[in-house]
Amino acid sequence: MLEADGSDPMKRILAVASGAPAAALAYWFGLRPWSLRWGATDAERVKPLPGDDRVPHPKVESTRAVTIDAPPEDVWPWIAQIGQDRAGFYSYTWLENLVGCHMRNAGRLVPEWQDIAEGDFVWLHPKAPPLAVNELIPGRAMVLGDSCAFVLEPAGEGRTRFIMRGRGAYTPDLHNAVLNFVLWRVVYEPAHFIMERKMMLGIKQRAERLAREKRGRPAGVERVARLVG
Repeated sequence: MLEADGSDPMKRILAVASGAPAAALAYWFGLRPWSLRWGATDAERVKPLPGDDRVPHPKVESTRAVTIDAPPEDVWPWIAQIGQDRAGFYSYTWLENLVGCHMRNAGRLVPEWQDIAEGDFVWLHPKAPPLAVNELIPGRAMVLGDSCAFVLEPAGEGRTRFIMRGRGAYTPDLHNAVLNFVLWRVVYEPAHFIMERKMMLGIKQRAERLAREKRGRPAGVERVARLVG
């Protein structure tokens, strides 16, 4: 039976089905590897970072990085105050709130949220178990749980390399191997990348704005000066 426009719906279904394997291969060999190392150099991907010893033999690992045009001391305060009940995660709140996070992203530094210490907890969701701050190097690194490290490294000229590493020892349940594989690799990983990338860029934006304000220069002046020079 033809549709109103004269097309055959079965041909559309077959076309989509035939394209699915190609899309899956493109994701697995192209998009997925790129997302797991987004922004990171080869050296950053293999270098030891705080928290690595908590999962010494990971089944999956991601190392992502971004350069921030601000010194570490202007970046760290934004990391120190993250949390569902604090400054948020500077990501897509509308997506977070779809699952009941009740998230708000702070656009300013709050002094009472700066006192983070090992043993404290960072909430992701009001009804989910929080992540413990298992390692803390003030001004440089924070490791949440066993699998999430925030690391700052000076990059010269008042810049910072912001590196995030995730390591997991996740082993799928053999009784539901296909379902676990789909949920973990096809749903969780891409969603986590989208949210983490936005968070990193949100921290970058806020830290660069803070650095400009401390230097007493309006937005855009630094970039124009660098292009002219």
